[in-house]
Amino acid sequence: MQSDSRGYRRYWDQERETMDPRQRDKLILARIKAQLTYVYQELPFYRDHYDAHGFKPDDVKTIEDFTAKVPVITKKMLVADQLLNPPFGSYAGNHSPDGLARIHGSSGTSGTPTMYCVSHKDWERSRELVALAMWAMGARPCDIAQIGFPFSLFFGGWGVLQGLEHIGVTTFPLGNIDSERHLDLMYRIGSTIFSATPSYCQHLTTVAERMGLDLADSPVQRLIVGGEPGGSLPGTRDVISKAWGASVHDSGSTSEMYPFNTNVTAVPEDGVLLINDEVFTEVVDRDNANVALPHGERGAIVYTHLWRESQPMIRFWPGDETYMVHDGPTSCGRTYPRLPEGVIGRLDDMLIIRGANIYPSAVETVLRQVDGLGPEFEILVDKRGSMDEITVRVELTETRARELENSPADARQQIAKDVEHRLKGALQIRVPVELISPGTLEPTVLKARRVVDRRNLANT
Repeated sequence: MQSDSRGYRRYWDQERETMDPRQRDKLILARIKAQLTYVYQELPFYRDHYDAHGFKPDDVKTIEDFTAKVPVITKKMLVADQLLNPPFGSYAGNHSPDGLARIHGSSGTSGTPTMYCVSHKDWERSRELVALAMWAMGARPCDIAQIGFPFSLFFGGWGVLQGLEHIGVTTFPLGNIDSERHLDLMYRIGSTIFSATPSYCQHLTTVAERMGLDLADSPVQRLIVGGEPGGSLPGTRDVISKAWGASVHDSGSTSEMYPFNTNVTAVPEDGVLLINDEVFTEVVDRDNANVALPHGERGAIVYTHLWRESQPMIRFWPGDETYMVHDGPTSCGRTYPRLPEGVIGRLDDMLIIRGANIYPSAVETVLRQVDGLGPEFEILVDKRGSMDEITVRVELTETRARELENSPADARQQIAKDVEHRLKGALQIRVPVELISPGTLEPTVLKARRVVDRRNLANT
């Protein structure tokens, strides 16, 4: 068996991870058929949904049939069903207390969280899958992993902890605590892995600078990030990697798809691997979920649990955009398809400004290429007359802000013009840029909220 640079075996499950894709597709199709039969016979939510669309499980003979014939489900549909069939909905399967291992939920922006239940069987399977994912990202028993994801209603840090413990990694599950304490304990304990959102990893670079610490000299060798786009965007990933002196490994999809560590970065340059024999992933037309897109073309992502029995998601549409390629084994030897830039962003986050489609992730990619800009920025959306317009406000780093205090008066303006020029080249429209002092914006300690839409305010 092949071994890695630290003497451990290279793969968690070599047969599975390096399987001929054609053989894997046969297994995937068999699981698709089994799941369709199960949900139609056992779960009223799916039976009613499929009957309403005139679909029957026997209609699927091929993977292509699955995409073309099976209707998608959405978060809105799941929420509505839980309201009618509390607490877990009529798509939950057996949810008696003796059948469940875990109950989690979404944050519930409207005050009522979406509830998720996981059976003992599914929780045990997810433990093995997340271990496979963490192993692919380079976690080994000799590591100390510090977890910065919160331990709360959200699956977040619990999944990371589950997989790392199964591998035998020493875990340091701090969760969402004071940032300076995170850094102090990181150095004191000697943590070699740090796991959090990309935004929080960037935020810690600012905190470290304020504390007089150089994160590139920290014991951390590997960052495992997720929960939002960024870890696979080359600009953001490279900035984080350089600041920490560590490799950046992206993971995760959405809470509904737990175990969501089926989108995983083994080698950053390869992009995100899709462990599609666990969660089958499609990229489809954003206007018609029954139309598959060719590899390399951007569209909407759709997920399907192939094994999960408790609250299985079959063709779940999360509203995210990406593109997929499958051009042979990756540099790590795994044969899964991949997302070169991970999940790019949410389709409903797209802004149409003067006829151009603008994604916050595209703005972020440009900003991360400019030295002297801090991690925090926001995109202001306003209506001026009949036109929608955006302005980007971005913080300077502490160091650059001090330098500008003793620089010519127009130095600040020149930096802003440079950023505006880069944004115009990437977005094809002119975007005004405002440079602001470090600490002006609320620091990101979990997921970033970059867009501030003020168009409705103009009408009040």
